[in-house]
Amino acid sequence: MHLAKLKLRDFRNFRRLDVAFEPGFHVLLGRNAQGKTNLLEAVYLLATLRSFRGVGNAQIIRHERKAFFAGGLAIGQAENDIRYYWSAAQRKLTVNEKPIRRVADYLGALRTVVFCTEDSLLVNGPAKSRRRFLDLLLTQTRPGYLDLLHRYTEALRSRNALLKRDSPDLTLLDSFTHELVATGEKLIVARRQLVKKLSPLIRLGYRKIAAKPEDARIDYAPSVREDFAVDLAKSRAREQRYRTTLVGPHRDELKLTLDGQPAAQYASEGQKRTFAIALKMAQADYLGGIHGSPPILLIDDVMGELDAGRRAGLLPLISRVGQALGQVFMTCTEENWPGELTGNLHRWQVDQGAVSKIGRAHV
Repeated sequence: MHLAKLKLRDFRNFRRLDVAFEPGFHVLLGRNAQGKTNLLEAVYLLATLRSFRGVGNAQIIRHERKAFFAGGLAIGQAENDIRYYWSAAQRKLTVNEKPIRRVADYLGALRTVVFCTEDSLLVNGPAKSRRRFLDLLLTQTRPGYLDLLHRYTEALRSRNALLKRDSPDLTLLDSFTHELVATGEKLIVARRQLVKKLSPLIRLGYRKIAAKPEDARIDYAPSVREDFAVDLAKSRAREQRYRTTLVGPHRDELKLTLDGQPAAQYASEGQKRTFAIALKMAQADYLGGIHGSPPILLIDDVMGELDAGRRAGLLPLISRVGQALGQVFMTCTEENWPGELTGNLHRWQVDQGAVSKIGRAHV
């Protein structure tokens, strides 16, 4: 899969951008704060309808404008002409000129995996960051998962609202509990199956990147210990005291260990960065295996954070995507240009919201 065309209007610092891309390895060069990350953000937004920077769409609109437009031509097993208009008053998404009403019907038209500094949250951050990692991958690969997740979230929200009352309607509470269990049990099964498939990919990816043969493992730790309905019944008294649902997939954890020790507490910063990259490479490998072609890789200022040994381990994995008629976009400045890059590169200069091709480099 690759993005053949990208069109932006009033997106961050891009007033107007129309650019065409070939498959392969694209390096975005330029000083800081010129728009390199904004371009990656636009590609990611076309794939997921959200930013990887953790901000709302209102913050993406160019200064003193009221809306943005992002469009792209994604070429994979089919061609998808994607157009996305967003303002506070109106949102419009079309694929090949057909309106898309449900996000679940759209996801997969363009597939991306982003590598960025925020990835450290996968290791150091709260459990919800790791749950989101699993849920996004399942949404991209398992039909019906997003709808299931929405049903669970709505049941949880309604159930928690009842628990906050001094005298909740027990019949209504039981109704929401039934929906919570019905959807939650399926989420648990899906997450457990995914972790089982990801685990060997992460171990292999970590060993290829790391300088030492360390054992990186992930283990799914659901908050449900026995039966979901039984656990909820046992926690009813505590729920009434804390006025919230204490058991369920919304409390699950993905445990990351390195040589048997919790990575967040015992790993060095270099090891944590390697673990986060191994998670993302496993995500890319899994998506490629499911769909038959690699996703687009978006690499934002990651190389400068790695030592020479880890860069030497990562670059062959990234280059493999570009060589498989896939596509890689990587940002860097002239100062942190990875000297290990080899092969045919498409080089782009990004300067104050303008993008121009420097020429194809044979390094």
